[in-house]
Amino acid sequence: MDELIHTSATKLAKAIRDKKVSSKEVVEAYLEQIAAVNPNLNALVQLAADSALTQAKNMDDSLARGESQGPLHGVPMTVKDTLDTAGVVSTWGTPGRKQFVPKHDSTVVARMKAAGAILLGKTNAPEFSFSFDTTNPLYGDTKNPYNLKKTPGGSSGGSAALLAACGTPIELGSDTGGSLRLPAHFCGITAIKPTSGRVPRTGHAVPFGGILDYFTQIGPMARYTEDLALILPIISGYDVQDPATITVNLEDPQKVDLCKLRGLFFTDNGIYSPTPETTMAVETAALKLSETGMEIEEIVPPGIGDTFDIVSGLFTSDGGAWIRLLLERAGTSLEDTSLKDFASAPSMSAEQIVHLIDRWDQFRINMNKFMEPYDFILSPVNSFPALDPGEWVEKWSAFSYTMTHNLTGWPASVVRVATSPEEMPIGVQIAASPWREDIAISVAQRLETEFGGWEPPKIIR
Repeated sequence: MDELIHTSATKLAKAIRDKKVSSKEVVEAYLEQIAAVNPNLNALVQLAADSALTQAKNMDDSLARGESQGPLHGVPMTVKDTLDTAGVVSTWGTPGRKQFVPKHDSTVVARMKAAGAILLGKTNAPEFSFSFDTTNPLYGDTKNPYNLKKTPGGSSGGSAALLAACGTPIELGSDTGGSLRLPAHFCGITAIKPTSGRVPRTGHAVPFGGILDYFTQIGPMARYTEDLALILPIISGYDVQDPATITVNLEDPQKVDLCKLRGLFFTDNGIYSPTPETTMAVETAALKLSETGMEIEEIVPPGIGDTFDIVSGLFTSDGGAWIRLLLERAGTSLEDTSLKDFASAPSMSAEQIVHLIDRWDQFRINMNKFMEPYDFILSPVNSFPALDPGEWVEKWSAFSYTMTHNLTGWPASVVRVATSPEEMPIGVQIAASPWREDIAISVAQRLETEFGGWEPPKIIR
């Protein structure tokens, strides 16, 4: 079983196609692992074991007839509970949807299923995904597999925790302020936030539209960077229901010539200084990249220190009106929600909002101009490795390293490169120019090769 659950989704897909292992065997191995690790983690909150086993048998039967459904034929997956899944309870972490069963899959889930993926279940997420911890009024706290006293991060914390503990080979998460990248960093896995507009949000708790439309993206999470390259083309592309989606050619990470890349790195954004170990992780990663022959220099992008003020302003500018609308649509009362503070924040005046949006526009313009000579930016994911539950509230500005690229809309990946003195994973963030996910993934793959990437937590050793 260990060999199956430690194998990348890319290799599993090939092994199933080559009939070296059956889809049923793979699904059974992951169901056994979920039963072993989930009681300690509380990462998976809805299990679809019976339907997964039935689908696996059907996949094996169709392959025996010489029929393949797609690149993920027979490969199991889990999905963050903020994404709708037909026939499976999808709560979005909010009490009003406690028993809600969607009739339709979210667009990205439908695309994964069409490519042959099999749904094992849903992973825990904070209410509407609005937290850097993973807890909600319905399912409670998810634990970090490297230290059960620590948070796995949020909002894709259930996703990251289950991946790190080998309870699933691949996962779909989402990112509005760092919710893919931060849990990947805290749990030692890999993930990518695609360029804004690359992947549709139809059927996600944080919908398209509104002042924060540009922020949210759906993206893949995995233990191995090759799986990011496998999944991203499947979920990308125009969706008639999400008006912000754009079909732009997705380049192949394997065709990136690392020696020709020009990058930059920084270790401190001037908002919240990182731990010494985090600084060293970025510097060591930059050194390794320079040894490949690429040009990489240390520069702090000008204006990046405005990130936190702009993001925090945008989230609260409407006085919680947007949050209250989401709660109303979900049927959740203000008495039952964990988002009371967000829902009752003081609002800005119309003039203040206009000036704030203008400030954001100038930020994007300046960052795009600055990025013109470069292919990627290497930086911390956060000032800290995994924190205690709730600790993020007082250290919110430390999360600004990921927020920068929700403002820019650029693609950004994360991969593990180091370990803290407390034996917690430390990742680095690779942001690339718009629509160059291939560069973000290729650089992450190189760092994974150099530093080893994901390491099994003690919970499964």
